[in-house]
Amino acid sequence: MIGIVMFFAALCMLTIGYPVAFTFGSVSIFFGAAAALIELLPGFSPVEIAEEFFLMFSMMPFRIYSIMNNTILMAIPLFIYMGIVLQKSELAERLLEAMGSLFGRIRGGMAVSTVLVGTLLAASTGVVGASVVAMGVISLPVMLKYGYSKKLATGTICAAGTLGQIIPPSIVLIILGDVFQEPVGDLFKAALMPGLILVGLYITYILFLAFFKKSVAPPVMDDSVSPGVRIGKALIAILPPLTLIVLVLGSIFEGIATPTESASVGAVGSMALAAMYKKLTWRVIMESLHETVKITAMVFAILIGATAFSMVFVYSGADYIVEEFLTTLPGEKWAFLILSMVAIMALGFFIDFIEISYIVVPILLPIADIIGLNPLWFAILIAMNLQTSFLTPPFGFSLFYLKGVSPPEVRTVDIYRGVLPFIIIQVAVLASIVVFPDFYGF
Repeated sequence: MIGIVMFFAALCMLTIGYPVAFTFGSVSIFFGAAAALIELLPGFSPVEIAEEFFLMFSMMPFRIYSIMNNTILMAIPLFIYMGIVLQKSELAERLLEAMGSLFGRIRGGMAVSTVLVGTLLAASTGVVGASVVAMGVISLPVMLKYGYSKKLATGTICAAGTLGQIIPPSIVLIILGDVFQEPVGDLFKAALMPGLILVGLYITYILFLAFFKKSVAPPVMDDSVSPGVRIGKALIAILPPLTLIVLVLGSIFEGIATPTESASVGAVGSMALAAMYKKLTWRVIMESLHETVKITAMVFAILIGATAFSMVFVYSGADYIVEEFLTTLPGEKWAFLILSMVAIMALGFFIDFIEISYIVVPILLPIADIIGLNPLWFAILIAMNLQTSFLTPPFGFSLFYLKGVSPPEVRTVDIYRGVLPFIIIQVAVLASIVVFPDFYGF
């Protein structure tokens, strides 16, 4: 049971705010020593304990070397750099201004524009925090100024900002591709349809609500600009990032380039777009590189700590306990699916998707193989679930991002209430993937 105790000890440390990578590393060392001690009971010597402990971690250098040579993970810093450069080139501002001008005249048009911009940002930058903050700074004051409901405005921004978790190129999908040992390009293809259906349902809900409750989303009237000029400005704002998206994702879907190669195309393309917008300066490049190194170092530090954690977990035999419990549940496949989805969603209230991907998913994956689940299907279910965790109160990251840039009149409870309909929509799409896998091509 020492591995099970270790898991909950790590969860407690994460909950109180201890750094993730250090949590996994320190917990692994402490419980690894405890496991070595228990293994040698009743008679033992300090030398024997040390030998058993070092034997447990003897493969760690090779695991670290393998991580650093993983070509799949090389795509992560490239996509992060691409997103940060596009963020600094004020892409979100241009898209929101153009889309708002195009759709603002219809009821709920500003909210619809926010969802569409969130979709484009997800497919081009994929940086959830940056997307939520940018749309919160630009779109939220405009919607509030024209009488939009606080709940609808904040809920729309949070939901649109988290689309980068499921719409490719998504860092979550790259990490899951590494964990599942599945081609990232296949995961990108599999995630595209659920992501677009989610976008469609968001827009449908907004238009439906605006039609029946006219006061929550009035039109934003602007007769100073002709329709032709509005359409022209929208096309000018949309076509450059859309071209970059087609180049990056199209090269993957057509098999022309691997995700890592297409990520390099995206990184260069983002610099070209920034140059076109006259935002590419030496300072922007250096700041983007600095942010990329920080985020990438965090991801790889967590991965190394998670590797040590999994080694002790397996050594202690805890994986067999979990496997026996989950494979003997009544209902087998469905019981396992429901329990694993509920567990991931509950953990998503407290810890980040990276920790869940590298700690929880590897525990569930062997059981999914035994039951015979389609790995692509299971991976997309997990990705959709992890996206939902970004919205769920009280610890959803998107809620904190938006609250940090909201005007004083927007209360935390307004944001919590605003995201609830979008959480229901996400759970409904997740359930539809479970019930109708054939519809999604699984």
